[in-house]
Amino acid sequence: MKDLIAEISELKQKLSKVWTLVEIDKKKQEIIRLHHKMSEPGFWDNQEKAKKISQKANDLEEEVEKWENFKKDLQALGEIVDLGQGKKDKTLAKEADEQIGELQKSYKQLEFDLLFNGKYDRHDAVVTINAGAGGTDAQDWAEMLLRMYLRFCENQDWSVDIISISSGGEAGLKSVMFEVSGAKAYGYLKAENGVHRLVRISPFDAEKMRHTSFAMVEVLPFLDEETEVEIKSDDLRIDTFKAGGHGGQGVNTTDSAVRITHLPTGVVAACQNERSQAQNKQKALQILKSKLQQYFETEKQEEKEKLRGQYTEAAWGNQIRSYVLHPYKMVKDHRCDYQSTEVEKVLDGDLMSFIKAYLRHEAGEKV
Repeated sequence: MKDLIAEISELKQKLSKVWTLVEIDKKKQEIIRLHHKMSEPGFWDNQEKAKKISQKANDLEEEVEKWENFKKDLQALGEIVDLGQGKKDKTLAKEADEQIGELQKSYKQLEFDLLFNGKYDRHDAVVTINAGAGGTDAQDWAEMLLRMYLRFCENQDWSVDIISISSGGEAGLKSVMFEVSGAKAYGYLKAENGVHRLVRISPFDAEKMRHTSFAMVEVLPFLDEETEVEIKSDDLRIDTFKAGGHGGQGVNTTDSAVRITHLPTGVVAACQNERSQAQNKQKALQILKSKLQQYFETEKQEEKEKLRGQYTEAAWGNQIRSYVLHPYKMVKDHRCDYQSTEVEKVLDGDLMSFIKAYLRHEAGEKV
């Protein structure tokens, strides 16, 4: 029983230290604000916007409930153990031991959730994959990465919307951009931002030689309409063109695709997979807003170049993660040294262990 009391005391101390970081009262105020917004006349006129606000409120409510329930359960267990002190009740001791084990598991997950305290961590994400050095192999690698992320998003019950896509000459993709909607999508997927390297026997080489290919993954938060980014219409150049990706009837036969350039910064955003030019323009403006927000907030020139779309050095020496299929099997994240030999599982979307390892590495002793 003494060990159990010590474990409960330790959990209470941990909870006390992080409670201010949880910001329960601030989250409750945000929930009230969102519910007021949801009760406004015409709220559901814009279904897409309404669903996102409703989902945000639900996610916050669920988070607050988890923390408050954990606190109550820990307090209740402490009271039961206090009452049971001095009694040699084996059943009580066993049940309490099982409960503290479950609470420790719950706390570990709750503590991990505290890593998502960045300004945009709870936003949806816009992911762009560009083939880098490696020719056809690199374009095939870009398509493999797209498949990996689609599987990962499916595992998280997130929805994915392809915004634009450009097919490769012989195989694969030159580039693809997609929006990911789901709880903390950007908070998780920001771990994927950077150059990804593939080493394998090339299926496009008649001599079956080993090839190294690269692809650049860019992840941006998808900003909602409430985010204040001033965009003057005079600063924009809007071009239209025929969509080149997969689409419904009429998508690839009319000038429905839209490319918007912010002239003062050179930042470019495009969308081609919506049915109409107006829809593509609206989506492209949202993406431009996300890019500009990041552009204005970053201080490093090389990051600005990447956000403009001019930084394309997806090549040797810049990789954040390597996927080796030959002569051995290994996936390694070079930023935090986390690795796995289960390459096939990773390429099938089993990415969470890598993402968690990176986020914990980045947090250091903050949590």
